[in-house]
Amino acid sequence: MMDAAPPTGYVRLTAGRCSVVTAASHVEDARALLADGTLYEAAARDLGARQLHGRGIVYAIALPISRDRVVVRHNRHGGALADFTGDVFLPPTRAPHELNVALRLRAAGVRTPEVVMYGLKRVAVILRHADVMTREIVGGRDLASYLAPSESDEVRHQAWEATRVLVRAMNAAGARHKDLNVKNILIANDDGALAAWTLDVDRVQWGEPHSEWVQTGNAWRLARSARKWRDERGFVFDEAEIGVLNDDWAARL
Repeated sequence: MMDAAPPTGYVRLTAGRCSVVTAASHVEDARALLADGTLYEAAARDLGARQLHGRGIVYAIALPISRDRVVVRHNRHGGALADFTGDVFLPPTRAPHELNVALRLRAAGVRTPEVVMYGLKRVAVILRHADVMTREIVGGRDLASYLAPSESDEVRHQAWEATRVLVRAMNAAGARHKDLNVKNILIANDDGALAAWTLDVDRVQWGEPHSEWVQTGNAWRLARSARKWRDERGFVFDEAEIGVLNDDWAARL
């Protein structure tokens, strides 16, 4: 299968069974990482790596040449078939799609971490492993952490306000996130105020900007996730706060 050409501003490098599509500004970083295996293998061997936990271990590292801070994730399947499909994908995998979605979101003014590069490794004739590297949002915490009972009402309110801004930007872009939840919204200080970024953007579907399908889908999924954390884990969540997700459709949730 012929690989699609990288988007503008990105280039492809190949070393043995591994290939990387990288931002042109980070070619030397990509070459240094490829000399150590896959992106994920290189990150795992970095003595300065910080481990994060999600669907498997994620590594936060400084790139070897530029020293830019990034997060490296090994793609794994989720859902009922995860035990069978594990971490192998048919080409082109989800990684190129994630890059293209992230570029489109960022161009539309939606906050999502920059995809610095992604890497593929051929593990069989038609199967691939995939790693994705995004720029680290330094000091970021997921929205779930702001729902903890130990968090102040004022800070939690600020986190929800930042989330409202993010969701409205997604609605304006026509981006409906199939797995929008309190764990894949990242919140960090940005120029003195809290701002929110959306993660796992390979789950984004496109629709008409501001359409009911987009707006209710985003608000419903996020509200369902917040309620689950409240009901199952005792986290703090006021039903009135759902309204900040989307003022136009909140009454229909």
